[in-house]
Amino acid sequence: MTYSRPYPWEKSYPAGVDAAAPIRAGTVNELFDRAVAAYPDNYAIEYRDRRTTYRELHDLVSRAAAGLLSLGVKPGTAVGLYLPNTPVHPILFFAVLKCGGRVVHMSPLDAERELAHKLKDSGARIMVTTNFQGMVQRALKLDAEGLLDHLIIGDDAEFGPAPIPYDAIPANGHTITLTNLLSLAPPPAAWPEVNENDIALLQYTGGTTGLPKGAMLLHRNLTSTNSIYKYWGSAQRELKSGEKVIIVLPLFHIYALSSVFLRAIDQGNECMLRPRFDVETTFRDIEEKKANYLPAVPTIWIALISAPGLEKRDLSSLSMCASGGAPLPVEVFERFRKLTGISLGGGWGMTETSPAGTNQPYDGEPPAGTIGLPLPGLYIDIVALDDPTRVLPFGETGEMRIKGPNVFAGYWNKPEETKAVFVEDGHFLTGDIGYMDENGWLFLVDRKKDMIISGGFNVYPSVIEHALFEHPDIEGVIVIGVPDDYRGEAAKAFIKMRAGAAPLTLEAVREFLADKVGKHEMPAAIEIRDALPMTSVGKLSKKELVEEERRKYQASKQQTSPASAGASRQ
Repeated sequence: MTYSRPYPWEKSYPAGVDAAAPIRAGTVNELFDRAVAAYPDNYAIEYRDRRTTYRELHDLVSRAAAGLLSLGVKPGTAVGLYLPNTPVHPILFFAVLKCGGRVVHMSPLDAERELAHKLKDSGARIMVTTNFQGMVQRALKLDAEGLLDHLIIGDDAEFGPAPIPYDAIPANGHTITLTNLLSLAPPPAAWPEVNENDIALLQYTGGTTGLPKGAMLLHRNLTSTNSIYKYWGSAQRELKSGEKVIIVLPLFHIYALSSVFLRAIDQGNECMLRPRFDVETTFRDIEEKKANYLPAVPTIWIALISAPGLEKRDLSSLSMCASGGAPLPVEVFERFRKLTGISLGGGWGMTETSPAGTNQPYDGEPPAGTIGLPLPGLYIDIVALDDPTRVLPFGETGEMRIKGPNVFAGYWNKPEETKAVFVEDGHFLTGDIGYMDENGWLFLVDRKKDMIISGGFNVYPSVIEHALFEHPDIEGVIVIGVPDDYRGEAAKAFIKMRAGAAPLTLEAVREFLADKVGKHEMPAAIEIRDALPMTSVGKLSKKELVEEERRKYQASKQQTSPASAGASRQ
């Protein structure tokens, strides 16, 4: 069973939005070329006060692409981008695609093992990086291991001074500076042919265990996502050509790349690239440089609302704000709106959906806690956890599944894992647990892999996390399942207190949660920490804590086992 038209969510759509709107696909190359033709003299990038027009960016991309062709890049060649948010990223991103190649994104926070895995798995023998401190050394280690044929290094000092030391750029047989790449070869008489069904991007997904998987995102996946967002926004309120977008979210992540950067390029916006988040820099971008749009993740919004004097800041230039990447606690949403008068829009998406999925209408009052409505051109429903072909009634909790032109083609070199996540004619099983109400609003409960089974009951960590966020002294919280000899698993909360707040006890936490969660959801343990682990995109990360607790549990078992007890007496 599937829903038929009109879909349940259509009754909640803003006026003028059609769920069956035609979605335009194509290649990313075409998207970029259209933007250059439409806005040649608009500023495309601002970085350290240096501004680059669309015409200038197009010239840099063409020269870089010609250099890549001379190095052997051709249709299907994988090129690794190991970059923070600097102009090197957009130049090489578009250049690789202009050659018909595929981009392989790597995080500056990746460990050497993860970098090596992505190179080997994707087949990328060319890496692009910058001389930010430490990055060249890690790239050179990979080169020394025989994993690279060419290492292209951008000199960040060429984009303006910065208060950080730079690494020296070594000269060896494999390294080439970006400046030299730009002058290696003239543009060809004709560029390689690129098709919308070609792989544009291998975007590696994180996971709680094991090595990341490469999601194959086609040109049409990325351009369909852009078309979906463009249609949704144009029917309500969208940025105008020339307006400014703060891009502090990392471009190596799908949220920043697709939902923010490609969308901004298509609209002729100015992308204010920022390599890292800083509260005062963000306020300066808004107050002095008059930024118009700030997309961010929950941890950034938490940092901003914790900044003294937020309510006195001049945020009048902002016409749009959005939160994504992870669920936004209702308390953070309400506090930001109370202090600033600005509502945080947002929705849900994932790497495998490029990442379009749901969104909240720009105006109005959506139900508290919703992740929004399915976007036009997409179909989403909720299916039983034990039968992904059985659609559940409104209000029942199950797994979200989605179908649309933005959904990825599968996992690179992993046919069995690809087969496992697709059911019934292309419906993708997201691994997210939630429910839909009768008006089509979707509510996310948790990730399927994060669900705790405690004494036979399903316990969703996000329910406990959101309840704890209501405590005025708690700044951050992560809840995971830990081994429990009686219940199998139990919830444990890792808590970061606000500055100056006294640490909480387990008894105080349970008392606070008494009227907010069920008895089976009560944490069995808490741990107060000065900082919580985070991913490379600024989301709170559970996997480090899961691994810590696993090791502690195994060690405790070894200490109490008869074999260890006997060994200790010898």
